[in-house]
Amino acid sequence: MAKITAAQGAGGERMQEFIREFVLKELDHDFGEIPLAALDDAAIIDGIAFTTDSYTVKPLFFPGGDIGTLAVSGTVNDLSVMGARPLALSCAMIIQEGFSAEDLHKIMKSLSSTAKKAGVRIVTGDTKVVEKGAADGLFITTSGIGKRSEHLDHNIKSVRENRRFEWNWPNDSAVGPGDKILISGTIGNHGVALLSFREGYGFETSIKSDAAPLNSLIAEGLKVGGITAMKDPTRGGVANLLNEWADKSKVGIKVREEDLPFDDAVISACEMLGIDPLEVGNEGKVVIAVVPELAESVLKAISKSPEGRKARIIGEASSDIRGVMMETHTGGKRVVEPPVGDPVPRIC
Repeated sequence: MAKITAAQGAGGERMQEFIREFVLKELDHDFGEIPLAALDDAAIIDGIAFTTDSYTVKPLFFPGGDIGTLAVSGTVNDLSVMGARPLALSCAMIIQEGFSAEDLHKIMKSLSSTAKKAGVRIVTGDTKVVEKGAADGLFITTSGIGKRSEHLDHNIKSVRENRRFEWNWPNDSAVGPGDKILISGTIGNHGVALLSFREGYGFETSIKSDAAPLNSLIAEGLKVGGITAMKDPTRGGVANLLNEWADKSKVGIKVREEDLPFDDAVISACEMLGIDPLEVGNEGKVVIAVVPELAESVLKAISKSPEGRKARIIGEASSDIRGVMMETHTGGKRVVEPPVGDPVPRIC
């Protein structure tokens, strides 16, 4: 019989195939305003956003954060990109017997401080301790609920003033021709920092994880309006995100290589390792699709946030092409393929 492989949990095409084969085929997936079948970052059920994530990052501590920072940030961001205001989280832990009590205290402090930064509370949870060898130190699962943002009605109204728009929430299927594509900052920092630290390459001295909650930044964008879709480029990176949008929204997406924001150290690391930085996961960035009339205003608004200082417009959606196309530095064009999976395993 076929066996489950690591690639099926690493984002990209293999994970999409896994979800279709093992999840959507077996579960009732058409319930809700944004249902499971949409495969967005959160479901919308009776006006409430709900999401869940499990974190198996290795190592547990890395430059710029730890599994606690990651667990809160990831769930807060998955709610926020749907246009929800995060309210509360759960936290479940599977701990291997013999795990360091000192390390657990550090991780719990990170969970608490990141939740306070995001303005959310951890209100329930569960703890299991398993025998040695049954888990890799510590795994954390966080789930979150959120209410419709107080700025979302204004945002949707402003979209509809500029073009026909059938949705009441931003989502992966709502990108329209002409929408500008923004990113809140540099690409690939989390995955490269984690891989470098794990394998001892040395780039972690200049590259730190970007893991951070982005609900405040996203709220500033919604206040301006015009946002049709938002998503955080985690496993599979920006390449996977843009291909998901192109597929679900039935549009093409053009990006300009010269406008893609990278730290020089990330480019150097990726060149040395032979990996595409567009496929590397991020944990503190958001990609935003905006109607063209309001794109510069949204960019200005999110750039005022500490997490958005390097935000840029990187391209636009188009009905003239299919898939994702990059205009290169030299004036040529290349197709940005959907990755099989994230080239850096266990980044979240």
